[in-house]
Amino acid sequence: MKFDIISFSFILVLIPMYLSYRYKIGVEKELFKNSIRAFLQLSILGFVLGFLFDIKNFFYYIPIMIAMLFYSAYIAKKRTNFSFWYAFYSLFLSTVFVLFILVTLKIISLKPHVFIPITGMIIGNALNTYTLTLDRLDREIDLQMDLVEALVSVGASLKEAYEVMRNQAVKASMIPVNNMLETIGIVAIPGIATGMLIAGVDPLKAISYQIVIIYMIVSINLFTSLLGSWFFIKAKVKDSHITKLSSHIDLSI
Repeated sequence: MKFDIISFSFILVLIPMYLSYRYKIGVEKELFKNSIRAFLQLSILGFVLGFLFDIKNFFYYIPIMIAMLFYSAYIAKKRTNFSFWYAFYSLFLSTVFVLFILVTLKIISLKPHVFIPITGMIIGNALNTYTLTLDRLDREIDLQMDLVEALVSVGASLKEAYEVMRNQAVKASMIPVNNMLETIGIVAIPGIATGMLIAGVDPLKAISYQIVIIYMIVSINLFTSLLGSWFFIKAKVKDSHITKLSSHIDLSI
């Protein structure tokens, strides 16, 4: 590893840390801690991938994928303060669905140097979209409770009222994806293509791989957003029914 390059590049983290401290934004400690964590995790990953890429049996990939999903669900739980298992189900179902399409149509192979990085990319994007969706949905429900009550008063179910908020949250979570689709190839050369170009791969081949990745990201983001919001609304409606039942019991007592 080129530690001198890594050390010099850390100034790109120190500057935002200083600005956060200077303007009392309050994220400097988290930036520092997570930057060190990223360094350690990526360093370990570099060594681990050398071992993983020697694996020939596809069934050994399964515990690797499950471990990724469990850790991502833990992060999602921490970020959203929502159910760990709902996070896991959302990430698992959307990841398996997209991987199934990619493998079945032979878009990607089951070779470890292809399958494992693609799986990690899928889960990472799913996690980001999941947390964005639930954060926005929870905020929308709190801010627009008057609208929810108005919809319920005119005959809509609580689930239908929450689904209005759901649509707004899903749209918001897809903003980064739509921005990427509009600017890619004109404003930015995305990560996969950049890495392949630096490695000396033919530009058209690099771009073809990047197009596959982009379309994959579109699917994984929308599926995860819909699944996550569906589980969230289900839990909200259930909690509401439990609260109503408890109030009726209290009144009867």
